[in-house]
Amino acid sequence: MTAQQHETQTAPHAALTGIRPAGDRAILVELPSLDAVLSLQAQLTAHPQPGQVDVIAAASTVLITTDSPQAAQALAAHVRSLDLEAPEETASTLVTIDVVYDGEDLDEVATLTGLDRGGVVAAHTGQLWTAAFAGFAPGFAYLTGQDSSLEVPRRRTPRTAVPAGAVALGGAYSAVYPRQSPGGWQLIGRTDAAMWDLGRESPALVRPGDTVRFNAIRARSTVTHHQQSSAGAASKEAQATEGLAVRKPGLQSTIQDLGRPGYASLGVSSAGAMDRGALRRANRLVGNGEGDAGIELLFGGLELEALSDQVLAIAGAAVPLEITPADEQRPGEEERTTAVRHPACDAPFALLAGERLTVGTPTAGLRSYVGVRGGLGGPDALGSRSTDTMSGIGPEPLQAGTILPVRTPRPGSIVGYPEVSPLPDRNQATVLRVVPGPRQDWFSGETLQEFLQQEWTVTPQSNRIGLRLNGHALTRSRDGELASEGTVRGAVQVPPEGQPVLFLSDHPVTGGYPVIAVVVHADLDKAAQLPPGTTVRFAAMLPAELPKTPKESPHA
Repeated sequence: MTAQQHETQTAPHAALTGIRPAGDRAILVELPSLDAVLSLQAQLTAHPQPGQVDVIAAASTVLITTDSPQAAQALAAHVRSLDLEAPEETASTLVTIDVVYDGEDLDEVATLTGLDRGGVVAAHTGQLWTAAFAGFAPGFAYLTGQDSSLEVPRRRTPRTAVPAGAVALGGAYSAVYPRQSPGGWQLIGRTDAAMWDLGRESPALVRPGDTVRFNAIRARSTVTHHQQSSAGAASKEAQATEGLAVRKPGLQSTIQDLGRPGYASLGVSSAGAMDRGALRRANRLVGNGEGDAGIELLFGGLELEALSDQVLAIAGAAVPLEITPADEQRPGEEERTTAVRHPACDAPFALLAGERLTVGTPTAGLRSYVGVRGGLGGPDALGSRSTDTMSGIGPEPLQAGTILPVRTPRPGSIVGYPEVSPLPDRNQATVLRVVPGPRQDWFSGETLQEFLQQEWTVTPQSNRIGLRLNGHALTRSRDGELASEGTVRGAVQVPPEGQPVLFLSDHPVTGGYPVIAVVVHADLDKAAQLPPGTTVRFAAMLPAELPKTPKESPHA
């Protein structure tokens, strides 16, 4: 495949620079101005198209994700037909944020702008700011001002931890950090305004299109946070007589369903199960709907005790299962066997009250999924019970003593027949099909071929955010940095050191490193089952070769 086959497609409309494929289910629209970006975002938000899932605006691009390759093609045609010259009217709210201007970088900003400290504060409070787009983290809004007097570069060395409530400047934008996180913006003040609160009807204090006025105050400010409850932690163990109890959580066990798509414009990733096919299979085996919540566990080690009779199924990685009998027999119960049982994966089995299930170390694959008949209960966040390790949304990872409530099975639902699904072979490279781009033009044709021809090793630093790969470092053909833009699950970013990162379920909504290729949707479950030390090879696909997958729900 040549780079020319995926170069920017020039559109006939003057306000559209080009459209690039971002995998087989998304397109990246390049635009000449922020006004055009906001116009496209507003039009697609006001008039969603069939198959449209998320619209992620950035400084000069809009990423549109869809539920099928066909929907992506149709949206590309629709975008070319739109008039983006005049911004569409959007609902806007004025938000006033009180700020104590005592930031660590206030003097540096004064020097860079030629103003004194008072002048920086006056310039920041003396203009209205508009929330152009969101990204980086839930509640983080990129605010554009009415003049360029406060335009300053980011710090040469980013901080490893910026406190929640920090008010900052970066480039032409201002923003408030909603939670503690790494960051390279210049800090000029702090606020106690809760930028993101799941306890509100609208969690984001500032949404795209809103206007913001900063108000200087002298009083000291303390950031407060809304504490979200954890699914499964609602009842104390001493009181619980139903559901499942976690005795040993293993390395990393979390509650997952098929995620929360549709909130990327607020900086919220879809999250959800890494191997979605395995979660669907586990749910199917116990008679649940495909999107019911189950347990995702990494490398085995989970031990569960049934507080009441349950039906379970384990899918995903090939793991040994062991059920030990209850210590005591229940009054009036027929005599039960005291033998240890070893049920099979990919088949339903009973776990009676008092019995314990132990999930061992995988012999193939990496992640396993526990489906429980009825599905796990507990509170949801933005319509999902999934744990998002990147944003902190959703329940905490499971701990010893956590009680997992189980919902009542749907009337008429039946358990399924045993199923089998192949897992990647640890002894040979797993091939993942990719669509080159959308930023393959940041690399020479030789580097693109090097990316495709070599085998990459999965490193131990991999997690739910992404697979970190190691191999012969890739070099860019361009200097400078790419402005942050939307990213998708499956995107292969190349940081400056040249070692690729394959984004997975909890990836950031936006990123600033060029994406050399995107793994096709049908191959993403394979990536979820690759342990450290295994190898990966990427195979480029022409548009005519892309999988003809059927239209799926937004939770696909």
